Amino acid sequence: MKGYVQVYTGDGKGKTTAAIGMAVRAVGAGLKVFMGQFVKGMEYSELKSLERLSPQMKVKQYGREKFVHGNPTEEDIAAARAGYDEIREIIKSGQYDLVILDEANIAVCFKLFSVEDLLTLVNEKPESVELVFTGRKAEPKLIERADLVTEMKEIKHYYSEGVLAREGIEK
Repeated sequence: MKGYVQVYTGDGKGKTTAAIGMAVRAVGAGLKVFMGQFVKGMEYSELKSLERLSPQMKVKQYGREKFVHGNPTEEDIAAARAGYDEIREIIKSGQYDLVILDEANIAVCFKLFSVEDLLTLVNEKPESVELVFTGRKAEPKLIERADLVTEMKEIKHYYSEGVLAREGIEK
């Protein structure tokens, strides 16, 4: 099966959720999935669910115990760079059918690595590996190279009314 490159971006909710839905479908079809989360190092409810899909699915976080806001620290950059290097080897190995780089677009925005780094992954991926990049502010160069791009657009959100992220719904 030919693997394509997908991007889920935009200011609306649901980018990671869409990628997780694809992962669940892939595991159900007997495919192996790797999901690397950049910028995130906190415990999210979906991680507990995804652990149950093991050994078909592996999730690893390459962030620290907080979401990066403002200028990243040296530790943030080192964690993301180590994650990038590990995922690059995972992709090239062809061991996984679907590889998700969650929040990779934001990692580029924060200069944890470059869009050229992401394009290297696209160029080096084996023919059969499906790559998915999520996160706001996807770079035009990545959008141009992708086979499928979905932009999540916020029309209305209860966050603007002061509702915080709720356990099991947003976190």
